[in-house]
Amino acid sequence: MNTTVKLNNLRLELDDAEAALSELAAARLGLGAEAVSRVRILRKSLDARRADDLHFNYALELELPAEDAARALAAGGPDVRPFREQGFLWPEPGANRLEHRPVVIGAGPAGLIAGYMLALHGYRPLVLERGRRVKERVADVRKFNAGGPVDAESNYLFGEGGAGTFSDGKLTSRGGGPDVRKVLEILSTCKAKPSILYEHRPHLGSNRLPLVVKNLREKLEAMGGEVRFSCRVEDLDLVDGRLRGLGTSSGYVPADVAILAMGHSARDVYHMLLRRRVPIVAKPFQFGVRVEQPQEQIDQVRHGASKGHPALGAADYALNVRAGDCDLFTFCMCSGGYVMPSVSEPGYWCSNGMSESRHDSPFANSGLVVTVDPTETSSHPLAGVHFQQRHERAAYIAGGRSHAAPIQWARDFLAGRASRGTVASSYMRGEVRPMDLGPLLPERVVRALVKGLPMMDRRMDRRFLRDATLTGPESRGSSPVRIPRDPATLQSPAAVGLYPCGEGAGYAGGIVSAAVDGLRVARALVAAFAPPG
Repeated sequence: MNTTVKLNNLRLELDDAEAALSELAAARLGLGAEAVSRVRILRKSLDARRADDLHFNYALELELPAEDAARALAAGGPDVRPFREQGFLWPEPGANRLEHRPVVIGAGPAGLIAGYMLALHGYRPLVLERGRRVKERVADVRKFNAGGPVDAESNYLFGEGGAGTFSDGKLTSRGGGPDVRKVLEILSTCKAKPSILYEHRPHLGSNRLPLVVKNLREKLEAMGGEVRFSCRVEDLDLVDGRLRGLGTSSGYVPADVAILAMGHSARDVYHMLLRRRVPIVAKPFQFGVRVEQPQEQIDQVRHGASKGHPALGAADYALNVRAGDCDLFTFCMCSGGYVMPSVSEPGYWCSNGMSESRHDSPFANSGLVVTVDPTETSSHPLAGVHFQQRHERAAYIAGGRSHAAPIQWARDFLAGRASRGTVASSYMRGEVRPMDLGPLLPERVVRALVKGLPMMDRRMDRRFLRDATLTGPESRGSSPVRIPRDPATLQSPAAVGLYPCGEGAGYAGGIVSAAVDGLRVARALVAAFAPPG
């Protein structure tokens, strides 16, 4: 009889092949190579604490004969543990039968995974997406990057796949467990690379995500679900606080349950919810700029003499400093990436970042933000939305009303002078406008940057700011609102049958966390209702 154990902190050098893991694990446990009948990678991470000692650390599941496993557990120390993976749980259908098939509003990560899980269990969901299919959406984004106007329904933020489709494809998550694993398993069956199941910072790239999104939608449809594109939800039909249907740009849709997974930039939906007296509360969100440097400088700091090694690729970083009365921190770091216009409506401008799977741009960039609490200045439920709009509108005007990127050398920002002349950037749309970013940013952000940037530079061997630029504002990193829901049923207390979900509802902050929330909301729906007859 065989037994499984978990082995942590198995070191692999940069030049070693993963095929050697089984033999190395056996040697670490004092066993012969033949003792390991099966090995599975649970976690892989780069140990970059010292640039002169880069190596990979692995956590492995090993299947061993029972006697060998007992010896390994007795003598292996804290890095060897018994292993039994927590199983994924799914409920039996609830007692109340749905009259109509469930509706999912939005085809981003939360909506697609919710729809997939409902279709998998026989609920034949209807997914309504205001934007277009991902293939058409890619073409629309390319037209915009080439200088065309904003398409208000098919852009960097709206359309099949949601905002994450054009925001780098990072699959990192603060949490773990069976729900996260289930999401990654679903994505891996949709042509995502298998290594996303165990990489410490899994990344698909914006060039690979469209295929994954299309495959996920086709699987949903093959299991009985339906996706309607160019169908914008414009109203809720509520009778005595209970959902009865949806008003859409394509006509009325009867519905007794709907998952509201519209994404963090559907500002018109927020206004509609307020009109229908569905509670919304303002919440803290991230606001700042996007910092960009030559990728070669980051590689040198992080990888030292190993810079350029094929096992490493482009280096990344994560920085957090206390800057006065707040934390200044990086997020969504795009090694070998591009700065992009995160634009979903005419007359506004803000930045974001992306990278492709090859990480082959000569630039590195990252969001550089502080947390802003809009309730400090306004009691309106959409105070954060209004805050975003004010600064995004100012940036659009400062950029010449042409979606040019407001940009400044970091050294000029710290010196309090406007930048002039040519400023290097990977900006996807091309045109940049050198200027003084200070007037475009909240005072809190300016103070944090002035104090925190030099601290970050010291942590990166004074190479962080040497040729760095700041582009901004960066305002769409997280939702500025939360749509309250009952903690047990996950439904809105004021609209029975409505399930606020994902990043737009204030319950997620990235592709995986949004997808996991979609999974959990679908599970709550299934626990309450049986499929329609």
